[in-house]
Amino acid sequence: MTDAPGARLLDVVAVMDRLRSPGGCPWDAQQTHESLKPYLLEEAYEAYAAIEDGDHADLREELGDVLLQVVFHARLAQEHDQPWSIDDVAADLVDKLVRRHPHVFEGTPADDLDRTWEAIKQAEKGRASVTDGVPLGQPALALAAKLQKRGERLGAPTPSYEGVGGELWALVVRCRAEGVDPEAELRSVARAYRDRLAALEGELVAEGIDPATLTPEQWQSRWS
Repeated sequence: MTDAPGARLLDVVAVMDRLRSPGGCPWDAQQTHESLKPYLLEEAYEAYAAIEDGDHADLREELGDVLLQVVFHARLAQEHDQPWSIDDVAADLVDKLVRRHPHVFEGTPADDLDRTWEAIKQAEKGRASVTDGVPLGQPALALAAKLQKRGERLGAPTPSYEGVGGELWALVVRCRAEGVDPEAELRSVARAYRDRLAALEGELVAEGIDPATLTPEQWQSRWS
């Protein structure tokens, strides 16, 4: 007999409880929501990179690390003055999914799902602006694209701005008009540069040459 889907998640919660409880891991015992913030972003980016690489085995591991962060933060929350647990996180998620999919759970028409989704979120959050809820901590190109999209929902203009920042803003406008994700496009180019640079470094080292000794002209010749 096999475990029901999700049964091993209970094991994750139990292990985290052991690590955080007296007699557990000293490092885990010292952590706070604040101290864990960098890891939350780092693990999410590593899972993102596994998807970019098409490495499903690595994605499996990285998603486990993302799950660890979720369980860790939920475990910390149980110790607060107004505690909540992983069960509350899961219950809130289930309620949200059901509420935001009336076409699935209530049999309502599935017309214009984007507009329906946004209307439901607006009612839930009581937001005063379409820009509310846009995380400002995300990469700048993704942030610009998200804000432009939100403004266009109202029919607001996408103005131009001066300086380098204005040029990047205009580039995001162009990317969106062409139906491409500016963040993904730049990441693709950056990854291509990384791969080429690493390969050339390897070639130079194999030839007994220190890459740091090449002149700009020599680098250009090798790159070409």
